[in-house]
Amino acid sequence: MSDCVFFVTCPKGVEYLLADELQSFGLEPTRNAPAGVWAQGDLAAGYRACLWSRLANRVVLHLAEVDASRDERLYEGVLGMPWPSHIPAQGSFRVSFFGQNRVIRNTQYGAQRVKDGIVDAFRAAGLPRPSVATRQPDVTVAARLTRDRLSLGIDLSGHSLHMRGYRTDKGVAPLKENLAAALLLRAGWPEIAAEGGDFVDPMCGSGTLLIEAAMMVLDIAPGRRQEHFGFERWLGHQPETWLALRQEAERRAHEGRQRRLPKIVGYDQDSRVIATAWRNIQRAGLDGVVHVEARPVAEFRLDGEHAHRGLMLTNPPYGERLGERSELSGLYRALGEAARNALPGWRLGVFTGVPEFGKSIGLRSFKQYRFFNGKLPTQLLLFEVTEENLRPSVDPDETGEIRPRIVNEARAEMLRNRLRKNLKTLGQWARKQGIGCYRLYDADMPEYALAVDLYEGRVHVQEYVAPKSVDARAARERLSEALAVIPEVLGVEPAAMVCKQRQRQTGTRQYEKQDATGEFFTVHEHGCALRVNLRDYLDTGLFLDHRPVRHWIQQHARGRRFLNLFCYTGAATVHAAVGGASGSLSLDLSKTYVNWARENLALNGADPRAHRVEQADCLAWLAEPPQPGQMFDLIFMDPPTFSNSARMDGVLDVQRDHVALVRGAMRRLADDGLLIFSNNFRRFQLAGELEAEFEIREVSRQTLDRDFQRNPRIHRCWHIRHRRRDQNS
Repeated sequence: MSDCVFFVTCPKGVEYLLADELQSFGLEPTRNAPAGVWAQGDLAAGYRACLWSRLANRVVLHLAEVDASRDERLYEGVLGMPWPSHIPAQGSFRVSFFGQNRVIRNTQYGAQRVKDGIVDAFRAAGLPRPSVATRQPDVTVAARLTRDRLSLGIDLSGHSLHMRGYRTDKGVAPLKENLAAALLLRAGWPEIAAEGGDFVDPMCGSGTLLIEAAMMVLDIAPGRRQEHFGFERWLGHQPETWLALRQEAERRAHEGRQRRLPKIVGYDQDSRVIATAWRNIQRAGLDGVVHVEARPVAEFRLDGEHAHRGLMLTNPPYGERLGERSELSGLYRALGEAARNALPGWRLGVFTGVPEFGKSIGLRSFKQYRFFNGKLPTQLLLFEVTEENLRPSVDPDETGEIRPRIVNEARAEMLRNRLRKNLKTLGQWARKQGIGCYRLYDADMPEYALAVDLYEGRVHVQEYVAPKSVDARAARERLSEALAVIPEVLGVEPAAMVCKQRQRQTGTRQYEKQDATGEFFTVHEHGCALRVNLRDYLDTGLFLDHRPVRHWIQQHARGRRFLNLFCYTGAATVHAAVGGASGSLSLDLSKTYVNWARENLALNGADPRAHRVEQADCLAWLAEPPQPGQMFDLIFMDPPTFSNSARMDGVLDVQRDHVALVRGAMRRLADDGLLIFSNNFRRFQLAGELEAEFEIREVSRQTLDRDFQRNPRIHRCWHIRHRRRDQNS
């Protein structure tokens, strides 16, 4: 078999490293797949991968691909293959099945159908059928289902290649051998060792990193101690080729012992795991090469002479199972101090599921690599221990920093599915309506209490404050999951996403800057251009829930005099001006918002003489008698729920003061005019005395677009007219 196709599996995130490794074995990678690499080469190269790969899980010799769009087609495809040339008659086999589609909904059923096809192929050839053996079969058939295609092959490895045979005793949180090897390669250990560098793991656990580091420098094949591989009873096996490769591995292992060996040392505060590490070291045949002893990180020192250059690589606790999160900052800080004090000039690698604690180390990371430890997203952080890279140690929990990180993959997948569903339906609707900004998600799932708004390629995330009954750590984990999932689903860079926490704002705080980026950009809504800023203020400059109100104003403003009270950034006024209003007056207490409103109007070509924006206390302004020229045909008033700004003469409480506000506005409304009154106070009750004075109709439901129908209480809205005329709104 001179031209074979192989599919070599590996841990997720290791694919590119594996492709490079396979090339060194004489295989030519053709494409990467999730958790695997497709490659071509001769059978000897496949054997070499089984024996020498430090990164692979399994090496599968690809045989064929069959149609799996229907159950009967899958069966017929398997039946038509020459299984008697691969599996011994009266021998044994098992089927390893991965994947599912709309027809094959579980792996057990898929494996059964493949088994049926293989057995019936022997019967059709008039041969005794092989038996099915779940343990130690002669041949393992690997079946991988991707959509409607089933890939079939022979598992040459027979077992997961990460199992080297030396680790029968495990620590509390074992690191798989091939993932450990990947970390060493990414950290540059082969290059450092070649330059005469040493290796240390100050939290070594059962010693996996130490043993893999030693096997690399000694040129020991990872599969050297394996007693059995999956190809040895396969009918296509080439024993002479395999024997030559085994002999080569023994020779290289002997020659490796003759070289200068680096110092490879591990420590752990738990004497029990150190005992486990010693046993693993002995089984690996590395006595005298690897040294371990019990010692906490806080007491770290490297005894005797050591190289001026080396690698400290470790896998500290993640704070999920092994200890409390509150203790992690101190542990990571101690790790950084140990490296700085004992090993200046070395490289430090930290493999962690909580990369935010890398800031507690007190060094600037120069490289970060993403991996998966099982299903847990992780990172390898690399630091050069030099004076130039020193930085203050920071506790991310004290600073409130949230890093995107998936803690619970099943829960995160639920969020992905919901976002994809909403994006498909709401995205189509928004495009048809000519809407560039809309709400994608509004606490649809209780696990993720967030509002997610899209602003023409950028994302604004608002976290609703969790009640005191919700564990603070659990809330942080869910937020960090959401921040990891949202850019992934939406296809945006994390830098294009802003996250804020929503809570009650009072007084001047509602007007204060939260940042000073100055990142204004223009969005579009029903033909209007509007400036927004996602970062610098508590709100963005555009209340998305009032979009239908603004559109209604635009459609009914032609030739009318428009008044916008509590105008915010003047978006409603822009719609009125674009809709042909004869003139407008917009009032707000905040100088910031007054200037913002003027910029919005200028952006849309509005005449500043006809469309005036002024700074004023609306409560006080409405309390005064109307002045000449202060009569309007259309008024929009959306006051805050509460405000005690120092710039106000008094305190505004919308429930208490709304009667005075409405009466003041109605004194300025033309006889046939309309007041649109709105607020977002959920417990608001319109005073009965107003209903006795004016013609009032609640239009809350009519002022909610499709993207806010999941949250119909986001605001309430009324049309108010003078009673002396009966006009339909």
